[in-house]
Amino acid sequence: QVQLVESGGGLVQPGGSLRLSCAASGIVFRLYRMDWYRQAPGKQRELLAIIGSDGISFYVDSVKGRFTISRDNAERTVYLQMNSLKPEDTAVYFCKAESQYYAYWGQGTQVKVSS
Repeated sequence: QVQLVESGGGLVQPGGSLRLSCAASGIVFRLYRMDWYRQAPGKQRELLAIIGSDGISFYVDSVKGRFTISRDNAERTVYLQMNSLKPEDTAVYFCKAESQYYAYWGQGTQVKVSS
């Protein structure tokens, strides 16, 4: 059974930082591209960052320079370090594991940026 479990969300003040984790089981983690998405209330889910099986990463403009995606294949975990958080970063954050044939989602972790 494939499971992706996100953690690390919470309430943080503007300008603060959080580190999200997504622990995978049931897949050959090192072979999967790993993505982070978020979905704010009333909005569509949006892609934030990608890290390939080769470790190469990509970021959308809205988080470039503030967020860093990384992976630990030995721990089967992908991380999203989020710095300089803004109220507009408030959303549920999801990880996704994708291969040529399969895609799996986690259940999400809530991030709220508020003073």
